[in-house]
Amino acid sequence: MAEHNRYPERVDLSSCEKEPIHIIGSTQSYGVVIACDKFTGRIIQIGENCKEFFNVPAEDLLGKELDVILGVELSRKILSAVFEDHAFKVEETCINDKEFVVIPHVNSTNFILDIEPISAKADNFDFQKGLSSLLNTLSVSQDAEELCRDAAKITKSIFGYDRVMIYKFDEEWNGQVIAEELNEEMESWLGLQYPASDIPKQARQLFLKNRVRIISDVNYSPVKIIPRLSPETNEPLDLTNSKLRGVSPIHIEYLQNMKVGASLTAALLSNGKLWGLLTCHHYQPKFINYYQRQTCEFLIQIFSNELSLKNSKSFISNIEKLDALTLELINQIHLEANINRGLRSSATKITDLLECGGAAIILNGKIKLVGKTPDKKDIKKLVRDFLAKKKESLFHTKQLQQFYPMAENFKESGSGILSLRLGQSESDFLIWFRPEVIKTVEWGGNPENKATYNEEKERLTPRKSFEKWTEQLTGISHPWQDFEISGARKLGESVSYVILENQKKEIDNLNKQLVDAHNELELFSQGLSHDLKAPLRGIDGYAHVLKEDHYTDLHKEGQMAVDTILSSAEKMRELIDNILSFAGVSNQDVHRNLNSPNTMIGEILVSFNLKSNYPKTEIIVEENMPKLVGDRRMLSQVWSNLITNALKYSEKNEKPRIEIGTRIHDRRTIYFVKDNGIGFDPKYKEEIFNLFSRHSGDDYQGTGIGLAIVKKIIEKHNGKIWAEAKEKSGSVFYFYV
Repeated sequence: MAEHNRYPERVDLSSCEKEPIHIIGSTQSYGVVIACDKFTGRIIQIGENCKEFFNVPAEDLLGKELDVILGVELSRKILSAVFEDHAFKVEETCINDKEFVVIPHVNSTNFILDIEPISAKADNFDFQKGLSSLLNTLSVSQDAEELCRDAAKITKSIFGYDRVMIYKFDEEWNGQVIAEELNEEMESWLGLQYPASDIPKQARQLFLKNRVRIISDVNYSPVKIIPRLSPETNEPLDLTNSKLRGVSPIHIEYLQNMKVGASLTAALLSNGKLWGLLTCHHYQPKFINYYQRQTCEFLIQIFSNELSLKNSKSFISNIEKLDALTLELINQIHLEANINRGLRSSATKITDLLECGGAAIILNGKIKLVGKTPDKKDIKKLVRDFLAKKKESLFHTKQLQQFYPMAENFKESGSGILSLRLGQSESDFLIWFRPEVIKTVEWGGNPENKATYNEEKERLTPRKSFEKWTEQLTGISHPWQDFEISGARKLGESVSYVILENQKKEIDNLNKQLVDAHNELELFSQGLSHDLKAPLRGIDGYAHVLKEDHYTDLHKEGQMAVDTILSSAEKMRELIDNILSFAGVSNQDVHRNLNSPNTMIGEILVSFNLKSNYPKTEIIVEENMPKLVGDRRMLSQVWSNLITNALKYSEKNEKPRIEIGTRIHDRRTIYFVKDNGIGFDPKYKEEIFNLFSRHSGDDYQGTGIGLAIVKKIIEKHNGKIWAEAKEKSGSVFYFYV
């Protein structure tokens, strides 16, 4: 069994945060826990105090059927609910002439029963009789503060604990007593704060599953589960949902140090999240039975509903105000046609949205400030070194120097910040700053002295003093409220949308300029073709006259000059035609049809007159290649250019060989043309597709435009082309569309 599934032999404050209290291996003493096999109903683990309640020792019950304790009828009823996944119903039963309540639940491997005694039913009836009128008080509470005070009064009047407190968590899980009812002779703890370590994370999580929890006697002797490990799983019993689950020895010492004899703690939720605790202390042992605890659960449910309602109403009211301000700011941005001026130079400013000292607007690397803020150089460093590196677009804190130590330099104006990254940019932000608020906090004991070393127990134990301890906090601002965070996020989204609108306008304008430039280029290309070809025709014509009429009259050097003029004119004509072809690809629309590669390749090979021009070259074409969807004329040009290159650059090989075929990769058909020609240096595998790029030397004619045309066509078909090669070892060109 994994070590983390065992409850440690030794627990102290150094390991409190990791204490696995759900598998503590013991229960409280006011009832008995029984764990049974899900399928057979056999008892596999049981509290060792069963003899006290049932007059039967644990050893005699292990391995027996549940009906030995509960009788056949009730046992079958519970087993039936287990098999059919029905909701469990709490049952009452009589064992040895004593009344008990049976509280069933299921974990992953067992079903578990909490069995505890109940008091007379008449008492319970009277206990709940006046509950409705008391709960009506909660529904008429004006706000959350009054609701908490009323809940504390009702709880004390119903359950009679010596001290009742409403304990609210802050964003760091420190708690503060915000409402209290207590006996007259007792010292008030109202307003005191307690560190988050007093209620560790795993304890807070368990409160969400088991919302009402009592300790009937702080000085009880823990009741061991027999056997400690399940004989079926070799793991301790999971008591997460058990009402009788034992208490951490650390928490017991904590309560003993406070002189508490019994306690009741209930989870208070707001909108489904743990908001605080209803905490009751009694200075003598005090037991309230299951039905009374159900009453408490009903009470806190009403409280939580009312709290959620009041918090939601407050949230909605505040959000409506912020929405109106956001609308004003966005309207100003549109009127000013400028984000900066709209947020800082008009009637409503960005600082009006949230309670703050000042704000910074950072767009395109420029910082504009409103109100009291840190210096621009400090803000620039904050963005560059901290905010730009965060994955989250929104960040807020009331104590910036806790995350960014350099904030110590400007804590007077920027102890707290709320920042929003705008759009996808890493440099555009809206930042609100809150100044330092020097705050005096009254703790229930010194929070720094969380523990003392107990020599007798040889371990750390909870602090013993809970006297009021005053601390002055610096470098902290007022916290950011949920509605403020939501309002800031909405403004950020609206500003980001404006930025996108502006970018779209810029793109549309650039596209228009591009279309105009394209049209001008087309006219220029046509003019260029005419202007270049006209003198070229003259040069070519006169050169032919020289060759036909005067060639024999010329010296050898003159004849070479005439031949050079003619060949250069031919190259120039080819270059002009290729440039126009490249430009033409950009202008053409793609007319998509289903095309047979084999048919296109066959037509191209016929036009090349291979027997006469490339008699030694062997060409292997894969039969029945998958059809291509695209523009037939453009795709024919792709095949023609690739095959032409393969023929040209493999021609000087002793046995020229060209393969044309397909491969399947990632469920996509890849077409290829492979040759065993001169190849090229792999470092040029991207560059060879650039216009006028040639890496084949002077032995091979070409303009360096053919592959650029191929790439342009493939890209117009939303495809991709690439090449693999080694020098003097051939090359392969792959593409898909």
